[in-house]
Amino acid sequence: MSRPKKCRCVCCKLESDYFKPRGIPLSGLDEVNLEIDELEALRLADYEGLYQQEAAKRMNVSRATFGRIVEAAHRKVADAILHGKALKIEPQETPGGDL
Repeated sequence: MSRPKKCRCVCCKLESDYFKPRGIPLSGLDEVNLEIDELEALRLADYEGLYQQEAAKRMNVSRATFGRIVEAAHRKVADAILHGKALKIEPQETPGGDL
């Protein structure tokens, strides 16, 4: 049994939660699911330009955990772009089941 995820501080506000290649019907696309904490890691590291230590502090996780989160996010976004997949941003469920 794996350890439950620690609460992570996420401050980004979504304007859209779905991206797909233009001109291809959604029914014909595979999906890649990007979790909200992965999006926050991308925002802090790539958009805000923070070093991993500072970004990890803002998300209330260790630097190593932040590194794993942002690495997974980069892999998922690259997969969606390179293979023409839809990218769906999903909210993270909290341990109590609330969002």
